[in-house]
Amino acid sequence: MEAGDIAAHGLLADGRSAALVDRAGSVNWWCPERFDAPSVFCRLLDVAGGHWWIRPTEHFEVHRDYLPDSLVLRTVFRTAHGEVALTDGLLLEHGARGHAIGCRSPGILVRSVQGLSGTVPMELSYCPRFEYGRRTAYLVWRDGELTATSGPTTLTLAAPMPLPVSGAEATVRFTVGAGQRETFVLAYRPTFHEAAPQPVDGSDALDDTLAGWQSLAAHHDYQGRYPELVRRNALVLQGLTYAPSGAVVAAATTSLPEEIGGDRNYDYRYAWLRDFSLTLRALWVAACPTEANRLFGWVASAVGRIGEEPVPIMFGVEGERDLTERRIETLRGYADSSPVLVGNEAWRQRQLDVPGEVLDAAWRLRDYLDPMRPEVRDLLRSLADQTMRTWREPDAGMWEARDAARHYVSSKVGCWAALDRAVRFGDRLGDAADLARWTATRDEIRETVLREGWNAEVGAYTGAFGSDQLDASVLLMPIAGFLPATDERMRATIRLVEERLSRGGLVRRWAGDPAAFTICSFWLVRCLVLAGERDRAAAMFENVASVANDLGLLAEQVDPHTGEQLGNFPQAFSHIGLINAAWELTTAASDGAAQTGEES
Repeated sequence: MEAGDIAAHGLLADGRSAALVDRAGSVNWWCPERFDAPSVFCRLLDVAGGHWWIRPTEHFEVHRDYLPDSLVLRTVFRTAHGEVALTDGLLLEHGARGHAIGCRSPGILVRSVQGLSGTVPMELSYCPRFEYGRRTAYLVWRDGELTATSGPTTLTLAAPMPLPVSGAEATVRFTVGAGQRETFVLAYRPTFHEAAPQPVDGSDALDDTLAGWQSLAAHHDYQGRYPELVRRNALVLQGLTYAPSGAVVAAATTSLPEEIGGDRNYDYRYAWLRDFSLTLRALWVAACPTEANRLFGWVASAVGRIGEEPVPIMFGVEGERDLTERRIETLRGYADSSPVLVGNEAWRQRQLDVPGEVLDAAWRLRDYLDPMRPEVRDLLRSLADQTMRTWREPDAGMWEARDAARHYVSSKVGCWAALDRAVRFGDRLGDAADLARWTATRDEIRETVLREGWNAEVGAYTGAFGSDQLDASVLLMPIAGFLPATDERMRATIRLVEERLSRGGLVRRWAGDPAAFTICSFWLVRCLVLAGERDRAAAMFENVASVANDLGLLAEQVDPHTGEQLGNFPQAFSHIGLINAAWELTTAASDGAAQTGEES
């Protein structure tokens, strides 16, 4: 039996790791130690990759939702003989509340089965496969617990009934009547370094975890349009945050394909500075900026002192620099889309827009960075200075091209934004000489982009200097405040991107891109707002937002013809795009006048 489609899954998170559960009650992905650690279930990438399902043995219909303001998932199975609810959650540290949740999560997955009506026959199948399917565990049932050990990893499953073992799998059938509850508690620990976990009352622990999530959601006081949508998306971003450091992973998964059968299957379980900065802006929109100083402190610590080398673009969740990519030969890949990769060679790339993203996020959150910590000030100054030295060089661009470096328009706009925000900080960041240097270079970059980025034959700003190819990344020009959306050339560019790269508002990055890139679709919405077309932008926003699954989760891409979600899941970039587009619609001038992009 296959693992189902990408969008069939719901996200569980505990501030350190993530699990994915499909509509049929199967846990198909979990890396319990932390987001980028080896998996214990990865059926999403290969049917032999390990799973844990609990579901009716007979035909069922499904309704599911998160419990209010949480990432605790409740799935209701309806059968001919009754209804049963399955509640799933990764536990938070007991008693943790607010921004403290997730920092010391115990690595425990709780699944609680409750009979709602009638009597429903159920089946449990538990089949862990450690280290991306490479290791098959020894399963031992003793005193109400099933222990699975393989090398450095041990899982202990506490169950209310015996779990018969056959080889490396345990399977049991049981019935649940109305009012009956059966709870299963699966705990992870390193085999040789920690004692067995203390017994946990699964039902009470789930209630405490629910209270923890709700205490965090209480910090979100968004007052704009689409409030429930923004609130849910902000919670997803919190679920993709590694709480001990504050790093935000780009997605919970690795190697989910951009195209079925294609080979662009990358590992996104790391923290990109671009994503991190955009996430900070999205959380600012969602009225949750209180951790800005701490999170910028993490960036300063991870980046370290900047010298002549390119600014690192990404890190492991605790600031690791070396993310060397390797292939996992034991897994076929989602829908036979290989390779399956761990690590990401993009860590070696030069991407010139990244300093601009960080400085722009700092500028937006400037009130929360006052007084500015010395290491944060040094970081921002160094980013501005390196931008001055390197902006003329080609780079890999924000789409992380692996063939050749180019002079990407969006990269140059990012360089302009870095120096523009540095200049705006004034004497909080530099002295008079610094400001003069930054201003002169900023203006030179702008003149260069306006001259070299425009292609008269195409009638648009194209993806790179000298190119005739449209690229949706140029939609960032008005969003960054580089050029008003009402500028004649910018308006022509927006129109051509919509005409040639978009279908129903779902925007491909370039012609020939196998699917629409979700955040680009939200960029188009923002550009239309900035051009004064608010009503059309709102209709497009609602159409794009509707491609989310029944839990409001978005992958990296979507097939504009079928609506199938593709790429790693859930994708922080996509949720960031939705939040910022909702805010753009909120702040649009009441008289319909065009905006200029980033606030001053």
